[in-house]
Amino acid sequence: MTRCDMKYLKILLLCITGALWATHSLAQELTPRLFWPTPKGTKVLVAGYAHSSGDIFFDNSIPIEAADSTINSGVLAYAQTLDLWGRTSNLLVNLPYAKGTAKGLVDGVPGERDFSAFGDISMTLNINLQGAPSMNAEEFLAFRADPQPLIGASIKVIAPTGEYYSDRLVNVGANRWTTRFKLGSVYPLNASWLLELSASAWLFGDNKDFVSGKKEQAPIYSAEANLIKRIRPGLWASLDVTYYYGGRQTIAGEPLRNTQSNVKLGGTLVVPIRRRHAIKMGYADGVITRFGEDFKQFLLSYQVVLN
Repeated sequence: MTRCDMKYLKILLLCITGALWATHSLAQELTPRLFWPTPKGTKVLVAGYAHSSGDIFFDNSIPIEAADSTINSGVLAYAQTLDLWGRTSNLLVNLPYAKGTAKGLVDGVPGERDFSAFGDISMTLNINLQGAPSMNAEEFLAFRADPQPLIGASIKVIAPTGEYYSDRLVNVGANRWTTRFKLGSVYPLNASWLLELSASAWLFGDNKDFVSGKKEQAPIYSAEANLIKRIRPGLWASLDVTYYYGGRQTIAGEPLRNTQSNVKLGGTLVVPIRRRHAIKMGYADGVITRFGEDFKQFLLSYQVVLN
């Protein structure tokens, strides 16, 4: 491989970080280019920041009205591309930290809480099922020049490692295990445009230490579409939309009337800096909200390829 090809490749490797880009709330996450491949052995480190404001809490079963919260979140993330059964795969680890103020009415009485703590750590494994076998650098450059349709699967596990107090309504940690299963596909429309479609199911464990009794939650099902524009190596943008339904909760044996049926719209822009670095920016907002969180979010991250 020539020196020019190596420089070109290092810029392209920044594309893996699409899988590290998500909004704060679970089913509302927007993850363009989640199944786009990279050469085996690629390692990426990400430091991110998100600012969220509006009707947002870490748990939408909280009986708070007229919510008006501001949350600043940071995340450290690491991703590595693997060869699993001859297929392009990658493993992602995210550690979030949140600092903010939650305000609202609890039984008609104004309340406010400031918080600053680590959230729940998550691990995601993505594997390409069709269209992208495990590739070395030369094979990846050839795929990039002539992309083929892709089908991929993903499993994400969120562990209850974040700070949690059973006597408080607002917590950073969820105090339960959560698993997301996702199946998606990428269709090259032409040399510059990609269409990514995916469907997910979120499954929730029980929180046995919720302030008013055991909290159970039905699955949430979501569908996402991403229209991606490849502008030049490492520089791309996307228009992202997700719809999610379900999540009805039961508290202490009493079912709530809070089934979600919401739509969120967002956009993403990645700008490479030199050969191994990139800045990623994004914005997300709810366009239809029927129960659940309704908030605006701005995201910014710095990304570096380690090899």
